[in-house]
Parts: sequence; C-alpha cells; structure tokens
Amino acid sequence: MSKTVFVTGGAGYVGSHCAKAFSQAGWHVVTYDNLSRGDRDLVKWGPLIEGDILDSLKLTAALNDIRPDAVAHFAAFAYVAESFREPERYYQNNVVGTMRLLDAMRETRVPQLVFSSSCATYGVNAELITEDTPQLPINPYGETKLACEKMIQAYGRAHGLRSVILRYFNAAGCDPQGETGERHDPEPHVIPLAIRGAMDGDFEFNIFGNDYETPDGTCVRDYIHVSDLGHAHEKALNYLQQGGESVELNLGTGHGHSVLELADAVSKIAGREIPKTFGPRRDGDPPQLVASVEKAHQVLGWQPRYSDLDHIISTAWAWFQAERNRSP
Repeated sequence: MSKTVFVTGGAGYVGSHCAKAFSQAGWHVVTYDNLSRGDRDLVKWGPLIEGDILDSLKLTAALNDIRPDAVAHFAAFAYVAESFREPERYYQNNVVGTMRLLDAMRETRVPQLVFSSSCATYGVNAELITEDTPQLPINPYGETKLACEKMIQAYGRAHGLRSVILRYFNAAGCDPQGETGERHDPEPHVIPLAIRGAMDGDFEFNIFGNDYETPDGTCVRDYIHVSDLGHAHEKALNYLQQGGESVELNLGTGHGHSVLELADAVSKIAGREIPKTFGPRRDGDPPQLVASVEKAHQVLGWQPRYSDLDHIISTAWAWFQAERNRSP
C-alpha cells in the first residue's frame, strides 16, 4: 500500500519537482497550495487542495481527511530583496504559517516533516559551509527560515516530531523531461534572467556587484539542480519512514560558480552573447556560499547527479524556450 505525503507549496518551482520525485518513488502525493506563487498546471502528480497555510481550520481539516504519513513543507516566500521591503509578510507567511502547520500536524498526529530551508540561514562565510557553521543570516528571508528551523526543533523536543531540515544552496535548472519548471513574476533568479538576456536582444542582464573578494569580483554560488533536490527529499522521506532521527543537512555540490561564469555558460549554450550591465551590490547578498555535502551523503546516501553547470543551464534553456512557444 503506497504511503502518502502532504506537500505544502507543491505548485511552486521546487515543490513541483519534489512532487514528481515523490510520485516516481511510489508515494501518493497530495498538494496543498494557495496558488499565489504557484501554478495549477504544475500540479501533475496527485490532487490539489487549494488552501493557505495560515488558514488553520482548512489546513487541519485537510490533514485530518488525508491522514498523510509525512508532510513536505515548501510553502514560503523566498525573495531576498522583497524580504527587506516587506519583512512583515515574510514573518507572517513563513514563520506564523509554519507554526500553524506544526500545530495542525500535532492535532492530527502526523509525526514526520521534511522542511525546505535555505543556505540564507548561514549569512556571510568565506569557507566551505558545513552544518556546524554558525547560522547568522543577513536578510529577513534567512531570519525567517532560521526561526522556522528553531521552531521545528523545539516541537521535536517537546512533542516528538521527527524532521529532516534541508538547507538548499542555489536551486537551479528544470525538469529534464520538461514536465515542470521555473516560473516567477517578477523573476528574481540569476539563471532565468541570464537566459532572458540571451533570448531577448534588448534585455540587459544586470549583475549586482563586481567588486566582491572573489576571483572575478562577482558573487559565487553553489548551484544544485532542482531534480537533485527532488531526489534528496525523497530520500529524506524514506529516512524518516525507517525511523531516522531528526537531522539538518546541506544540499549543494561543494563547488561554486561566479555570476560571470554562469553568464558565459549561458552564452555558450545559447550560441550568442548576453548583454551585461553591472550595478551596485544588493543588500543581503553574501560574496560566497558553497556547501559541504558530506553529511547528506553519509545520512541519506545522496549525492547530486544532474548538477553539472552545463546540464543545469541546458535544462533551463529548454524549459524557457518551450514556455515562450506556449505563450499566446
């Protein structure tokens, strides 16, 4: 008999890719999403319940009806710049919403949670980041994710919730089969913006800062293919099902690429130069974020398989080309 996972935010970018990975591994997937930042047509691997995580009554009723074995929680606002402009929305949605989910899980006796966290909890660190690196976020988004982590850990100690907290580095790329992909409006992410620069001759790809203490002056990030994230989440669910204890894990590749390297890789795949401009540094952007992923390998037996930079960009390029062809 198949197990059931309740996926909050499963109509979004990472959530929909993980829903596919869960379904392919034999899980029955139920998505719970208010569609404010997700898309109905990306819910392809099980039913959709339209609802908000802030709606305690609907959330509890849904969990009571579905009776899932576990919850995978992706429903969050995740734009650094927006979190500076509207911190109140981030604390309300991300922190209060997570508390209401935890309370609903407790009331309906759902004992296991996989939580979508972020490398933004670490802040500025020039070294390879391990799970023991101090968490000192420098933007409200990272602060809300860290607050959620602390809350989940406290519920675990007090109420027996077992959890896997997954701290992503830079989710990137799109489903190689083209069944789901990346959609944001407005688009804040670097790879889609670089691809737009290659597709549209009149769009300039703006790079925030070229005076960081990095090899070429631009920010360095650890880009992890979103399908690798899906695989890690599926392994995290199985780990909990097998009785695994609560744990926090980084998900990345252990290798960083600068924004200029990324732009060059997009140019190579597109076969054309990207018009580039350089602007001032953006608030809340650390110079470098690169993960140590040894612990995820040891605990889950996971390692990235699709995260070569050219593969990441080629799958994103294919998705955005198809999206353009789908547009009226």
